[in-house]
Amino acid sequence: MSANREIENLIELMAKLPGLGPRSARRAVLHLIRKRALLLTPLADAMQEVAATARECLNCGNVATSDICDICQDNRRANGELCVVEDVADLWAMERSGVFKGRYHVLGGTLSALDAVGPEELRIPKLLDRIPGEHVTEVILALNATVEGQTTAHYIADQLEGQVKLTSLAQGVPIGGELDYLDDGTISAALRARKEF
Repeated sequence: MSANREIENLIELMAKLPGLGPRSARRAVLHLIRKRALLLTPLADAMQEVAATARECLNCGNVATSDICDICQDNRRANGELCVVEDVADLWAMERSGVFKGRYHVLGGTLSALDAVGPEELRIPKLLDRIPGEHVTEVILALNATVEGQTTAHYIADQLEGQVKLTSLAQGVPIGGELDYLDDGTISAALRARKEF
């Protein structure tokens, strides 16, 4: 059994990843071992490289391999628009859409009195510093439609009142969504944000 300890360690580590439990991790590891040359070795090399080079962008909080990420370095994106998101996964989701051409600010979470997360524990002070320094004219609050997300959005809006144009993402019926499957809050938000047809 000791000869398999390394494999068991790998399975245990894989099982800690989001979306993978012990059984899924076991299947993934078995697949990697079977495709060692094609998948396992390149994956191990890539993980080692990322472990050595990945860091948080000093400006926006994105994940990068240099101190300042590519988005912050791109002068074409210095258009005065700054999109505020909770975490890097949200930034990546916005980038996948290919629609937003400004810059981002990653908060690193949301305000939560229960978890003792205040503005100082998040990147809110850094956000407030960026506004005048980068000539920001609009802040788009792209925070999740949760109590904590909306509390954080209101706090930021209070801090920036009168300094810049503040907007938030539209909320309501998703494209392809059916009313019968939507919750009451989504339907209410969609009805309040209705527009002329």
